[in-house]
Amino acid sequence: MNPIYHFLETVDNFIWGPPLLILLVGTGCYLTLRLGFIQLRHLPLALRHLFSGNGNTRGEGDVSSFAALCTALSATIGTGNIVGVATAIKLGGPGALFWMWLAALFGMATKYAECLLAVKYREVDANGQMIGGPMYYLEKGVGSKWLAKLFAVFALGVACFGIGTFPQTNAILDAAYLSFEVPRELGAILLTLLVATVTLGGIQSIAKVASKVVPLMAGLYIIACITVLTAQSEALPAAIALVIQSAFTGHAAAGGFVGAGIMLAIQSGIARGVFSNESGLGSAPMAAAAAKTDSCVQQGLVSMTGTFFDTIIICTMTGLTLVVTGAWQGEHAGAAMTTFAFASGLDSAYWGPMMVSVGLMFFAFTTILGWNYYGERCVTYLFGVKAILPYKLFFLVLIGGGAFLQLDMIWLIADIVNGLMAIPNLIGLILLREVVIGETRQYFEALKLTRAAKIQTA
Repeated sequence: MNPIYHFLETVDNFIWGPPLLILLVGTGCYLTLRLGFIQLRHLPLALRHLFSGNGNTRGEGDVSSFAALCTALSATIGTGNIVGVATAIKLGGPGALFWMWLAALFGMATKYAECLLAVKYREVDANGQMIGGPMYYLEKGVGSKWLAKLFAVFALGVACFGIGTFPQTNAILDAAYLSFEVPRELGAILLTLLVATVTLGGIQSIAKVASKVVPLMAGLYIIACITVLTAQSEALPAAIALVIQSAFTGHAAAGGFVGAGIMLAIQSGIARGVFSNESGLGSAPMAAAAAKTDSCVQQGLVSMTGTFFDTIIICTMTGLTLVVTGAWQGEHAGAAMTTFAFASGLDSAYWGPMMVSVGLMFFAFTTILGWNYYGERCVTYLFGVKAILPYKLFFLVLIGGGAFLQLDMIWLIADIVNGLMAIPNLIGLILLREVVIGETRQYFEALKLTRAAKIQTA
């Protein structure tokens, strides 16, 4: 093995090992307790704000709260929901899905806090657009420019050389070739033109596309999963029981023992859950900062539903589909495992693979759009608005040329940088915890007084 590759693999395993996972989940646990289980008590309120339009167009900002959430979801609902879940269950057994749920539950509190801070500390850039995210609350809230720049550099690396480009490009081109026999060269040209058409229009264009495509693609994928689960309804109770049982008893891990099986389920479930919903990584706050809102708490509530939709709903659908069809026990892995699950669940060698391929293409495309915007915000923070156009052109070159690169080393570096993003962001959340708690308390006390006044008036 290449010694450099081996070294990077060791670094990657360390970064995404217990230390970072404990920090991520630990921060979520702490915020959950201090905020009084806000993700459970106030999820109905968050969903009402999201779907009723209440407050979505008030206050300063560039896009509605719903569009800002869809922009964030466009980056998080991606290949991780199809490939990541399959990888977690293949490694850790069905119990990995339970730990994915647990990571998402605490991750909702983390997502709430980081998006609240993004709106509180946002500012207007030289082009008159709202800009915010970890860079700004680390600089203005924590008072640390070097932590802010460190985060921006790591996030820009992920946008250009990681999640935002190469894995998504290859997923789209592979799916297009396998399902529709589109040559990779033609696919790369068409994809680059599509990305250019959307991203050169800025946040309004990205949000407009995301707010239409994300609900549509998520809805179609959920319907497909429900179709499989309905057809396999007799096996569903046993599948759910197996997920819960395996989380605490472990499952047969090659060459391992029961304790090792449990640890593998925990590690793979939490790691892939975080990778899918990005709670704590600091990406979603950059989209939340653009929302038209006059309340940082309200946007935090809306934003935390992203983790709920991404992991609690979509990842659960994928996971249960893999378990009820028995695909997780076969020889397939990754996207091939999910494809096999849909093919057997829908009893169709055509529609099953087609569903996974189309889902991958849409999920990967919107991930490119979301991360293009995140990279733009980081470039603006580091170099100013004059660097936006060169960045976008460079991003398009990466999309067009990335399909023809040998990517093993680049993916490994991207995975490392993706994990490193979380460290300065989590430091900021911990240091600004009292700000989050204070804003939350003030908002709900005011809401209580408003409700009491309405009752008295009535």
